[in-house]
Amino acid sequence: NMTTTEFGNGTVLSEVSQGVGVITLNRPETRNALSSEVLKGLPEAIRSLEQHGEVNVLVLTGNDPAFCAGLDLRELGESGGNINPDQSSTFRGPFPKRTKPLIGAINGVAVTGGLELALACDFLIASERAKFADTHARVGVMPGWGLSVLLPQAIGVRRAREMSLTGNYLDAATAAEWGLVNRVVPHESLMSTVHAVAQDICSNDQEGVRQMINTYERTSGVTVEDGWALESSMGEEWLQRTGFTPRKVAERRADIQGRGRAQNS
Repeated sequence: NMTTTEFGNGTVLSEVSQGVGVITLNRPETRNALSSEVLKGLPEAIRSLEQHGEVNVLVLTGNDPAFCAGLDLRELGESGGNINPDQSSTFRGPFPKRTKPLIGAINGVAVTGGLELALACDFLIASERAKFADTHARVGVMPGWGLSVLLPQAIGVRRAREMSLTGNYLDAATAAEWGLVNRVVPHESLMSTVHAVAQDICSNDQEGVRQMINTYERTSGVTVEDGWALESSMGEEWLQRTGFTPRKVAERRADIQGRGRAQNS
C-alpha cells in the first residue's frame, strides 16, 4: 500500500510504504540540481512526513543518474532565485527540524549543496555509482548548510580541507573507507538495502529512537566533557518522563524477541 505525493511542482516526490517515507529529488535532466522549486519542495516533503502518523523513518534519494549536483547554476546566473540568504534564518541547514531518522540513499553524484544535503542526513548508504565533491571554492559560493562543520565531523578536518580546497571527487569506495558513508552496495540493491535498515529501525521503540537522535544531535556539537554531562542529564530526564523500570525493560525485550521470531518463521 504505497501513496505518492508531489512537492515543488513535482520536482520532489514522496512515497510512503511500510512505515518508511522516501523522498526523491526529481529533476534527473539537471542531475537533480537545486532550483527554487526543489528548495521549496524539499522542506515541505520533510514536514509532511514528520507529521505523518504512520511514518517512522525518512529516506532521501535522487532520481538516477545523480543524487544532487548542488545549486542550479543556470537559475543562479539568470535570476538568482535559488539563493536566498534569508532562508537560513528559518531553520539551520537544508531541512526543517525533525524528530524522525533520515537515511541518505546516495545513488549517484552528491556535489557541493548536494553533499550538504547528504551530510544533513543521520547516516548514508551509497550505491557504487556514488561520488562526492565540494566545489564551493570553484563556483565562488560559500557553504551555508553546515558543510565546514559536518564534513570534518564525518571524515576528519584534514581530509575535509583537501576536498574543499581541491574540489576533487571522492569515489564510493574511498567515501566508505573515510567514514563518509556507512557502506557501499551494488546500484540495483541500494533501495532494498536501505529499506531493510529502515525496517530494523522501525522494529525498535520509536520514542527511544527519537530520543537517541535528539541525544546525538545535542552531544555531537560539544566537547567530550560537556557531552558526558548532557547524555547523563538527558538519560535522567528520559527515565522520569517514561517511568522506565526493570519490569518495563523485560517486557520490551520479550516484545522484540517475539517479533523477531514472527519475522523469521
